[in-house]
Amino acid sequence: MAILFAPPPAMEDAPRKRKTYTPGEALQKIASFCAYQERSHKEVEDKLRSYGLDEEEAGEITIRLVREKLLDDERFARSFVRGKYRLKKWGRRRIRQELKMRGVSEFCIKAGMSEIDGDEYYRNLVELLEKKNALEKESNPHKRRQKLTLYVTAKGYEGEFIQDALREVLGTK
Repeated sequence: MAILFAPPPAMEDAPRKRKTYTPGEALQKIASFCAYQERSHKEVEDKLRSYGLDEEEAGEITIRLVREKLLDDERFARSFVRGKYRLKKWGRRRIRQELKMRGVSEFCIKAGMSEIDGDEYYRNLVELLEKKNALEKESNPHKRRQKLTLYVTAKGYEGEFIQDALREVLGTK
């Protein structure tokens, strides 16, 4: 004798109710959100909207965060660049693209990009290529070079640097 179980009622049918916050509650939550790590204006605005605040309330909170130095796009850009460039070994193109997606102004992007040291940047690229080259199983030199180029291009490095670094890593002219 088989026992049949009825499936639970569909949860997707019920609209998901988001908690809304008063401006005072939202200010406390967003202040700790900004204190935890650097945030861009766009990230903060999106978060405030998710709290159910209207544009005027969100604007007032954003202004207060800027006045209290909890929110600063230039500081965010510098921190973002340092982290992605040093830890993830991203190239300039990818970092710039990511900052634009986060709504950072061109002025702040330029300020952030000044955190990149040219010599260290090139060493990062060579290091990435050496690691990838050691792991690459492709034996055909042309395809191997192509795969290595594709890998560091996806990381955001520029073509002229890639070619120089490839010559250095692969020992070709």
